[in-house]
Amino acid sequence: MLRNEIKKTFFLFLPIVVGQLGQMLMSVVDNIMVGKLGAQALAAASIANAIFTLIMVVGFGLSMAVTPLTAMAYGAGKDEECGIVLRQGIIVNLFSGFLLCGITLVLSESIQYLNQPSEIVGPASLYMKVLGFSMLPLMLFQSYRQFAEGVSFLRPAMIITVFANLVNILANWIFIYGNLGVTPLGLTGAGIATISSRTFMAVALMMVIIRSPRMKRFDPSLNYRKIDFSMMQRLLAIGIPAGFQYFFEVSAFAASSVMIGWMGTVALAAHQIALNLASISFMVALGISSAGTIRVSNAVGRKDIQGTRAAGFSATLLCAGFMASAGLVFIVFRFFLPTLYISEKAVIDISASLLVIVAFFQVSDGTQAVGLGILRGMADMKIPTLITLAAYWLIGLPSGYLLAFKFNMGIYGVWYGLLISLTASGFLMMIRFNSKSKKAISFY
Repeated sequence: MLRNEIKKTFFLFLPIVVGQLGQMLMSVVDNIMVGKLGAQALAAASIANAIFTLIMVVGFGLSMAVTPLTAMAYGAGKDEECGIVLRQGIIVNLFSGFLLCGITLVLSESIQYLNQPSEIVGPASLYMKVLGFSMLPLMLFQSYRQFAEGVSFLRPAMIITVFANLVNILANWIFIYGNLGVTPLGLTGAGIATISSRTFMAVALMMVIIRSPRMKRFDPSLNYRKIDFSMMQRLLAIGIPAGFQYFFEVSAFAASSVMIGWMGTVALAAHQIALNLASISFMVALGISSAGTIRVSNAVGRKDIQGTRAAGFSATLLCAGFMASAGLVFIVFRFFLPTLYISEKAVIDISASLLVIVAFFQVSDGTQAVGLGILRGMADMKIPTLITLAAYWLIGLPSGYLLAFKFNMGIYGVWYGLLISLTASGFLMMIRFNSKSKKAISFY
């Protein structure tokens, strides 16, 4: 049974990973095209994106509640309820989008107080305001994407995300540099391009799902019969903790960057290279985590305890296997990979040493990511959220600070702190899943 579950999870996570990598590629393209404007524009984009990402991940977490509730209903054969989850999820997510957009507009004014170079404050603030409005189409896209994942309708979102990269490149070319008769808008143009690509994604996926014959059984239309407050409450009961889970993790890595920034430019450059490389394998782990959420929720909907445990543990084993392989790649190519980013020997040497630590925490990182996903699949949110808070902010960051500055381990101390936090989180998540999955029926 476990081998069969691993096979099903494998084919489920592939299109999810491609879609996630597609969204990541849009960010890479934005940085490359903005970088042609010069260091000032790139620095402004960096600080704005750093703040906006903390807000955006909360939105991602909120929207993810749609997947387990849809998958549970799908597993239970309750097709009509799948459509109800979608419609009520759209209301919750769009309201959240408006709220997060407002928060972004307010926080964009805080850049002037972050001791940044005066010449980047204005452009960064305006760019962040424009990004804030992209939360609305993003949350609409997430609503349909998470619904589609819940009923295992995965290919459309993947294909649309690939085409959205083309829309993003074209819009960047038009609005950043001023082509086709448009006034050059520089960094602000990149923000407009982001809105354009996210609007394309939202409208395209909505139309595909509404018009798909395969989806008619779920009634994914916007035909609202009532406002279902009880369903909204269930969505928020999963979404709010999920938002905090992502926030705790992302903010901890942001805090680690701040600490390493105290050590100088070389250390910070090496840190960013190692972190960027680690994020590539983490995207795959997130895809397996999403597949684990779907498989576990389907089993919970069927009230199948054995199936729930098999789905969860198979996703964990699959992810651990991949991340161990990624760790081996990081060790073998630790001196080569940094050269893809920079030619400065001091940065390359530190990055190579950090990649050894990255290699060692690959399995832990994958395990904690999948652990969150499979627990979310059972709508188990409160304890995992507390585990995330404790692992990163009570264990990992303090350990990293002590090792770095009290035991004089420098940048390596901070990264050992991250290793400790990821290991603690992964270990505790699996203990929690092993315990709660024995009575999975109670979660539906």
